[in-house]
Amino acid sequence: MACSQCQMQTPSDQILIDRGFKNDMRTLPIICSYCDWAGTLQNYEEHLEQLHQHLIANEPQQTKLSIEEKTVFGVAEGVNENLDLSIRDLTSSEGNISDKQSVSYDGTLIWKIPNVSEKIMDAESERQPSIDSPSFYSRQGGYRMCARLYLNGDGNARKTHMSLFFVLMRGSYDAILKFPFNYKITFCLYDQTPQKRHIIDSFRPDIKSNSFQRPRSEMNIASGIPKFVSLGMIQQEGNPYVRDDTMCIKIMVDFGDMPETLLPYALSLDPELPVHIQQDMIEDEYN
Repeated sequence: MACSQCQMQTPSDQILIDRGFKNDMRTLPIICSYCDWAGTLQNYEEHLEQLHQHLIANEPQQTKLSIEEKTVFGVAEGVNENLDLSIRDLTSSEGNISDKQSVSYDGTLIWKIPNVSEKIMDAESERQPSIDSPSFYSRQGGYRMCARLYLNGDGNARKTHMSLFFVLMRGSYDAILKFPFNYKITFCLYDQTPQKRHIIDSFRPDIKSNSFQRPRSEMNIASGIPKFVSLGMIQQEGNPYVRDDTMCIKIMVDFGDMPETLLPYALSLDPELPVHIQQDMIEDEYN
């Protein structure tokens, strides 16, 4: 890469990302490639995720180029390449533009967690006590949410149970949504054997808690089930909940007040079925 000032050539593997430049980049003005939305690069990713996810899934490279073209038109070549490095650095984390096709917009999330043994060791050593799921949504323009898992437990459950929590996140449409958030949340740890003895637990939000008010920061305080499952059960050799060092958890927000007796049936349905088909099957089972 050539410096825009002195033209000195520097190999790309020796270039360090300018963090100050990256922060400045977040405030650059953006005009959306797909609609008339205008804002900053910092907010553009969430706008794409909520309104143009289907387009991004098919055009990840075109989207990246569009961002570059609209934010750095007329900037020197060296700055362009620095911006390119910054964009790649920003989008390397969870939730990056190239992964938008996996975002859920129906109030449910199936969270696949690989390398469980390594993550358990990280939790036990407190290198990383908790991990967060990808964010998901109640619908297009709806609540933004995620789950938080403590593989070695949290608080009074530490070293005895796996703790699983729900996190309400700040979203673009919070101003028109109902708060406090008061919908029942269900967690399901999948039994990955034909026995299908899933571990299912639910809780209702405490509407007086700050956890369920309109988010004023990126994430509200997590709330949920501290003693979701005993560590002895998931750490037992050959247990049905961790297979090939992978665990699968479903998070479901119940907007229809489903009876508790229907939960096992609803959670046993093939997740590949379209949501409306699953809803029809649940309704038929209820009737």
